[in-house]
Amino acid sequence: MSTLREQLDAMARHVRDPAAHPGPPGIAARRLAIYRGLVYNNLDALLAGNFPVIRKILGDAGWQALVAGFLARHRCHTPLFTELGRELIAFLEAETDPRRPWLAELAHYEWAELGLQLSDAVVPPHDPGGDLLAGVPMLSPLAWPLAYRWPVNRLAPEYQPGEPPPEPTLLLLRRGPDGRIHFSALSPLLFRLLELVDTDAGVDGRRLMRQLAMEAGHADFDGFLAEATPMLQRLRNEGVLLGTRID
Repeated sequence: MSTLREQLDAMARHVRDPAAHPGPPGIAARRLAIYRGLVYNNLDALLAGNFPVIRKILGDAGWQALVAGFLARHRCHTPLFTELGRELIAFLEAETDPRRPWLAELAHYEWAELGLQLSDAVVPPHDPGGDLLAGVPMLSPLAWPLAYRWPVNRLAPEYQPGEPPPEPTLLLLRRGPDGRIHFSALSPLLFRLLELVDTDAGVDGRRLMRQLAMEAGHADFDGFLAEATPMLQRLRNEGVLLGTRID
């Protein structure tokens, strides 16, 4: 058994990084090449479908180097194919490319659509018609406010900035009843509101809005509330806010 285990370990090391590890003795080079090709090509196909923008930006050679590096140096923490995208994000976060410092954030942005599609989050009990000011508003687990340092929604082969813009990129991903993923930009004020709601601190909507008005420097709270209330209703209509919490 120890010999078999050693052979399997040698085969795995070779398949992952053939330049650094020779194959087990006694196996023909042609057969080793078949195993290497099967593993690499399957991984390539799985990742390329999840990260088309990165694939396009890097080009053939750059993409192949990324997949080969991921296979050789990253140790996955899950056997699930659906989690490979998150493993690639972890790899890019650990091995920052100084030429493309935005790569890990772009990977997260590209993964988020699939992540939300596959999410099995359970919608908690709530009152869909509850008063969003008097009650405690609830953010849907199928609505993800996301903040990035880089303009991930604009990155492309022809647009690869070297410095992040002064303002973050704030986005909202939400999954509709039909399963489709909707993307929209968020203002800093709206992002902060959803951030406050998501803290689940048991604070009613009126107090949340008062805190938001103070942070934004609005002295006229009644006027601020009059403008913000329709926004709360729109968020509920779109399914971003579920309604209010049931105690």
